[in-house]
Amino acid sequence: MRRFDLLVFDWDGTLMDSTGLIALCIRQAARDLALPEPDDLAAKHVIGLGLHDATARLFPRCTEAARLEFALRFRHHYVARDHEAPLYKGVAPMLAALSRDDRFMAIATGKPRAGLDRSLTHTGIKSYFDFTRCADEGFPKPHPDMLERLMDFCAVEKESVLMIGDSTHDLELAQNAGVQAVAVSYGAHPVDQLAARAPLAIVNSVGELEQWLITNA
Repeated sequence: MRRFDLLVFDWDGTLMDSTGLIALCIRQAARDLALPEPDDLAAKHVIGLGLHDATARLFPRCTEAARLEFALRFRHHYVARDHEAPLYKGVAPMLAALSRDDRFMAIATGKPRAGLDRSLTHTGIKSYFDFTRCADEGFPKPHPDMLERLMDFCAVEKESVLMIGDSTHDLELAQNAGVQAVAVSYGAHPVDQLAARAPLAIVNSVGELEQWLITNA
């Protein structure tokens, strides 16, 4: 018996293998502006947040103008290379298998709309999703706005929604919206941080995620 009528996927670090590239571009932008360069762990920790919130966490002592300049430099580096990031192996077959069920699938991402649209176009998986929601279309994660809007679009109750993501930002989003979540361990945040948010499960590969969803969702 199906448990969830709406499956909501994060993008970076969950469906797309992009966390390394994002962290690299964060470090490059910091070097461009002679800002303190975050290490890989710190750079990956802000993935999934809206860009304004991410820069505030990375550079809390900087002025708003300096953070805006950093955001522009990050976009300069990332937009030039975002086509290089692949889907994780097995993502397209997993989505194809899940799409055979009569339920909604959606994306909730910290990416801006233009960035997600580029990624959906070059990966060719846009048709699998009924709705998508981006950080620049409302309140970014972990505010519940993204999930609340998606639930409104699909006319489903929170008890029938599952969030799937690789970061504590995704799990906090789910908690704030009152929905259940599954975490993947192969993305931005380490397992101990994910486990502290008590998801329904933590899976270690796309194959494990597909099997869990087929069996439990």
